[in-house]
Amino acid sequence: MQNILVPVDFSKGSINALEHAIYLANVLKKSLRIIHVRKDKNYDTPFILEGKDKAYGKTTEEFCEGIISDYKSKYKGGGTFDYVIREGRIYKGITDQAEKDHTLMIIMGTHGVSGFEEFWVGSNAYRVVCKAPCPVMTIRHGFRKKTIKKIVLPIDARMDTRVKVPFTCDLALALKAEVHVIDVRETNNKDVIARLNRYADQSADYLEKRNVKTVRDSFKGSDIAELTFTYAVHVDAQLISMVSNHRGNPMRLYLSNEAQEMVNHSPIPVLSIHPSYARF
Repeated sequence: MQNILVPVDFSKGSINALEHAIYLANVLKKSLRIIHVRKDKNYDTPFILEGKDKAYGKTTEEFCEGIISDYKSKYKGGGTFDYVIREGRIYKGITDQAEKDHTLMIIMGTHGVSGFEEFWVGSNAYRVVCKAPCPVMTIRHGFRKKTIKKIVLPIDARMDTRVKVPFTCDLALALKAEVHVIDVRETNNKDVIARLNRYADQSADYLEKRNVKTVRDSFKGSDIAELTFTYAVHVDAQLISMVSNHRGNPMRLYLSNEAQEMVNHSPIPVLSIHPSYARF
């Protein structure tokens, strides 16, 4: 089953991510599954609802069933809309489920690094992006726009910068979205500039040949992530697509500095695609 998977901790951020996921599942005609991960089968977070005369608790299963009930009328994807509960380490439960389901995409809320660690989604998004077997879309709680009509595709000088292009192209075609291919750099080195232009032009050509409306631009500055944010906000984009470059020991993966800053600080949803996921 290829679906869209949405981790939920019942916070506003995770429900906001679910609403975005419903929009994408409807457009892409995919099944939708929410997942909650608890410590073990004997542990349940003490969710408390305040009533008029008393406070009462609900189990995780009841909360998940309530979400399905509340949102099932909005789901028009034509597949199944269900939930699963797993036990153990949160990010591992999410990524293992994604692998088991052959998930198309994980969509999850994140609080970035603003200090809101009381809900597990915010503090685990980084690990999920690092370990996921599929693309991961991270969405800050404050971002409310659901439709995606403009996607920013930043191109850097790394060899794997173009592996995000095919998936982004397929998404843009399904959404009828415009893609802005921008090469971003911090240097005036002629060899780097030539490579950037080549990679960006190849990416734009790939998109145009598949009838994706494409805009091409170039930028130089001292902070690649900040350049990308600023451009995306300026053109009113609803998504930034990037490669989740890893560095360090293969057994202990990290995001590159730019990718980490994107996930943690972007005011606009970020689609992270692992270098091994696709080939340009």
